[in-house]
Amino acid sequence: MEWRITFFNTKVEAETMSFPPGILSNFLHISEMIEEFGPALGSPYTKALKDGLFEIRAKGKEGIGRSFFCTVKGKEVIILHSFVKKSQKTPKKEIQIARQRLKEVKP
Repeated sequence: MEWRITFFNTKVEAETMSFPPGILSNFLHISEMIEEFGPALGSPYTKALKDGLFEIRAKGKEGIGRSFFCTVKGKEVIILHSFVKKSQKTPKKEIQIARQRLKEVKP
C-alpha cells in the first residue's frame, strides 16, 4: 500500500497550497515521493525533528517553505503546519504550532 498525504485542516491545506509557485512545485514533487516511497526520504527532502515530528524541506527560487508533518497508522502522513521561512533559523512559534497540533492528532 502506498502512503497517503492529508492535511490537519482546510486552513493548513490552504496555507500549503498558497506557497509561491517554485516552492509549491518542489513541495508537490516531494509529496509524490513520500506517497511512493514513504516519509523517510531524508536530506534534502525531509528531516526528523523529534517526538514524531518531521518536516518537508521545499525550496524554490522564491525561498524556502517548511511543512511539518507526522505519520499515523495506516500509512497516512498528516501535514500539521506550513509556512515560508523568512530567516535562517526556523522560528520557535512555527514549531510550537506544529507540536500543539501533533498532540491533537496523537494524544
